[in-house]
Amino acid sequence: MLIRYVCCVFAILLAIGSCTLVAAERSLAQAQRSASRQQVEDQFREWLAGTVWPDAQKQGISRKTFDRALARLTLDWNLPELQPPGQTTSRNDQQQAEFQNPGLYFSEGQLTSLATAGGNLLKQWGSALTMIEQRYGVPREIIVAIWGRESYFGRVRPKHQAVRVLATQAFMGRRRTLYYPELLAALLILEQDQWPEETLLSSWAGAMGQPQLLPSKFLRYAIDADGDGQRDIWRSVPDSLASIAHYLHEHGWKQGRSWGVEVRVPASVSCTLEGPRQGKPVREWTQLGLARADQTSLPDESSDATAFLLMPAGRLGPAFLASENFYVLKHYNESDLYALFIGHLADRLRGGSSFQAAWVPTNPLRRGDIWAMQERLQSQGHDVGKVDGLTGFATRTAIGQWQMRNHRAETCFPDASLISMIR
Repeated sequence: MLIRYVCCVFAILLAIGSCTLVAAERSLAQAQRSASRQQVEDQFREWLAGTVWPDAQKQGISRKTFDRALARLTLDWNLPELQPPGQTTSRNDQQQAEFQNPGLYFSEGQLTSLATAGGNLLKQWGSALTMIEQRYGVPREIIVAIWGRESYFGRVRPKHQAVRVLATQAFMGRRRTLYYPELLAALLILEQDQWPEETLLSSWAGAMGQPQLLPSKFLRYAIDADGDGQRDIWRSVPDSLASIAHYLHEHGWKQGRSWGVEVRVPASVSCTLEGPRQGKPVREWTQLGLARADQTSLPDESSDATAFLLMPAGRLGPAFLASENFYVLKHYNESDLYALFIGHLADRLRGGSSFQAAWVPTNPLRRGDIWAMQERLQSQGHDVGKVDGLTGFATRTAIGQWQMRNHRAETCFPDASLISMIR
């Protein structure tokens, strides 16, 4: 009995000792993280003083504005895509649906909700939209579609302070070179437009207001449409709508042309003909056998107007003939799927229906695997565009070319088995 008692006491003391050791280790690790963060914060303060202030001063930003915005600012450690000094990030750290299964991007529930709400707002803001449409030549449905996609018509309000987001991303974000000029642009907004810094609310990526404009885009494209003397993309609907239209107009929107139309592509037409580098007159696409998916006539069917084949999921999803205006939409967001979402939602706002063809379900792929596949394709002489782990049109075309060369079914879209085959 005594031996059992001693063993129990020893076990209890050992457990207490182990818990104390674990707690001590956790406390030490927490203290080390805190010290490390404080060291980075100190480097941040030095960077603001030694790098940001001289550049801001050259752009005409006063010391008063600079200090008001940045004197008490700390880094936002909760933001994604951070790479603090001395740390690296994995290729697999982005798993957005648009880089995996394209069909996931087009939630029927979301599209229906946006189309219903957007239809009501087209009526509510009809007068303002008429003036904006006349001034910039951009269809109201396209404008409202972007408004809905970016902020659910202003109902989803950004919660981040833009200056803090941009300062954090410019100092230790993965895309520092993108964010640094945006930080300076935000300071310039504070200087020129005299907004208090707390008004400049943004997403975690620094895009501001209802249209989700980065600061440099705000400076160039934001419009005071309601005539109150302020370019208020946070609270003013007319300013937000006009800013979207102005942006598209300045990027070359062609009045009177649609963004594109869904088509049926016969098996005799290779999916490697996709992309902005391989445009053809509409009549040539018609001669190749392309026809509108809803069996009505193609717009400009016999004309020399240039159109581009768009197959964002290769042969595993709907296909489209897109006009130059589709690529204007890509200036707003460089994703093919984003531009397609906007065009399709605009069609829904005009009373259009869902896609005629289905999106074939595909298994998600890690970005690092696609990256490795791009490198292998590139080493074999294929043009994959930018090697970034994303399945853009150039990568889809390269996949189709590899499949043809190796006598495999041409899909122009990656899957797990294909990635293992491309060596």
